[in-house]
Formats: sequence, C-alpha cells, structure tokens
Amino acid sequence: MEPVFLTSCPSYEFPVLQAAVERAADALGLERYIRPGMQVLLKPNLLMKARPDRAVVTHPLVTAAIGVYLQRLGASITIADSPGGIYSPAVLKGIYAACGYEDVAREHGFTLNTDCSYRPLETPNGRRSKVFQVISPALDADLIVDIAKLKSHCMTGLSGAVKNLFGVVPGLMKPELHCRFPDKEHFGEMLADLCEAIAPRIAFVDAVTAMEGNGPSGGKPRQVGLLAASTSPFPLDVACAAIAGMDPMEIPMLRSGQERGLCPARAEELEILGEPLDAFLVPDFLQPESQPSDFLQKVPRIFRPLAVKICTPFPKIRAKDCIGCAKCQESCPQHTIEIRDRKAFILSHDCIRCYCCHEMCPVQAIDIKRFSLFNL
Repeated sequence: MEPVFLTSCPSYEFPVLQAAVERAADALGLERYIRPGMQVLLKPNLLMKARPDRAVVTHPLVTAAIGVYLQRLGASITIADSPGGIYSPAVLKGIYAACGYEDVAREHGFTLNTDCSYRPLETPNGRRSKVFQVISPALDADLIVDIAKLKSHCMTGLSGAVKNLFGVVPGLMKPELHCRFPDKEHFGEMLADLCEAIAPRIAFVDAVTAMEGNGPSGGKPRQVGLLAASTSPFPLDVACAAIAGMDPMEIPMLRSGQERGLCPARAEELEILGEPLDAFLVPDFLQPESQPSDFLQKVPRIFRPLAVKICTPFPKIRAKDCIGCAKCQESCPQHTIEIRDRKAFILSHDCIRCYCCHEMCPVQAIDIKRFSLFNL
C-alpha cells in the first residue's frame, strides 16, 4: 500500500507552498518518476469559473508550485481539465482566466491546454465501465499529476484525488455517465475504474483551504492548513476522508478501491509520512445536506427501496435567485430541467438526485432539501 505524506501549509504564499512541495517530493521520492524532456500533465480541479478564495478550484499557486518543481527536473508542463458544461476552447480560456491559471501559466511558462479533442480509452478490467471517452492531453502525456481540492460532495460525499479524475471525461459526456450510473454505488465503481485506467503516478490534495458543507461548489471555505500527497489517489483520499470527519467506507469510490486492494478500510491502517494524521483532523467539518437520513436504518428492509426514493434529499431551485442561465439544464443527465419565463424548473418525478444542477449553478440558487419528516 502506498504511503501518504502530510505537511502543514498554513497559507497560499508561494514560498510556503514551494517548501511544502519539496518536503512531499523528498519524502515520497518523486524525483524517480521524472526524466528530462518528459511531457507532464497537471490535472487540477477546475470545476467552473470561480475565484481561488472560494475553495471551489485547486488554488493556482498550489499547481504552480508543483509545476515549478517538475520543471526544475526537466519536465515540460501542460495544465488541463475538462470542467463541467460545454467543453470548448473559449470556455477553457474563460475558466483559466477566472481561476487565476492564466497568470501563473504566463509567469512560469506552463502550457494551458485548449485542445478539446478526445479519444476512447478501453478499460477491459473495469468492473463497471469497459471504455471511457478521455480528453487527448490526458492520453498523450508521459505522466499525469493529479492535483485535487479537498471538498465535500453532495453525491459522493468526498471530492478528492479519485473524484478529481472525472475531469478527464470531456464536458457534457459527464452527465451521460451520471445517467448510465445513477446509483451511487455503481457511480463509485465507475470512478474507481476511471482512476485505475488513468493511473496518475503522483497525486496531491490542496487542503490549505478546503470546502465543507454542500460541495463541490456550494459549500463554505474551511481552513485546514494542509498539503497532502501520495503516489496513489486511493490511500490519499482515505486520509482526506478521515480529516473531513468522514468514514472512508461511506465514500463509494473508496469502498470500491478497498475491495480491489488499493486502499485500507480505515485511516488508522495507512502509512503516514511527515506529520501525524491527528494534527489535521477536523471533527466538526460540515457534511453535505444530501447525506442519507438515519431514518433509513429504521425502515424494514422490504420497504427500504421506496423509503430511499422518498427520503433521499432533492435539489430545489430558489426562483427569486435564479438568473435563467440554463447551466443546470445543460448539465442535467436526465433532461429534467426546463426554463420557464427565464427561470429554471425541475421536473422532480424524473430527477435521479445526482445534484449536477446544484454543482454547476454559478449563483448557488439551488438548495438540497429533504422532507422534514425524515430528518430523524
């Protein structure tokens, strides 16, 4: 099992980040993976246009510090992601600029990917999916560095290094996968298949400032002061789940990873390098409002499928705050959202409760609600 490195990183000051990256590289022996002339892809979480201080995206200075370290070893650096929504050069340029990546790329000589082509990647050993459409820079790179943001997530519970690789699936093909795998367990197995297929050799998690509550876009920033790293995304996320007060085996992709022998079931079984895990635990980390109700455990098994359908939290649009941009409609796997009189409206009977609409709303006008009867 690959070790996990944890180090204090109290701010986004560039020298502080560089020192933290150096400590991680030395502890994990990252230099052995890099050779001069290698084409390295940095894959941050660039979900949507968002200022770095909102904690929605991987902070650009974290990505820059990692890129500068790899450049010094002779690597050529490209930054790429496929955010939610339409995947086009114009959209990518807008997101790079809004998230601060345009500035760091210019300063450090990184290439920002605007090639929106993609190709199939066969995964014959996949348990849930045997093929994925993947953005070309991820297939063309000699090595991929996964640079995630520690966030809560309304569907999967946690957004970390494994979930971050969902961003190699191009644009609106992500809702297609939500539609194919509406069950959280199956969706988690699909994410584990994808992570194994992409196989990033190095993974970092930006937890200097994390996101708690209704992540991955509608939560609140939470200072954690941590940079974490590993040579495998799965044990890294087990540590991140524990830090965020979550049971790793309640995270569907980590449960699948544990079944495959890629990570332990408990953080106590991890090999931790650097500073101790206990130094970073946040026991009062706010969980998503979409987490299952305790009521389900009280329902007889024969009635549980119906109870799940009734008491699983659902997205609800606040009409007074909706700007009618149609981002939610664009990202809905089931096409259950209509725009009426310049306001979005959810056809709830067809909603699969994947929360993609909540995730992609640029003004956070979508709440996660449950019937109050089931808040028990």
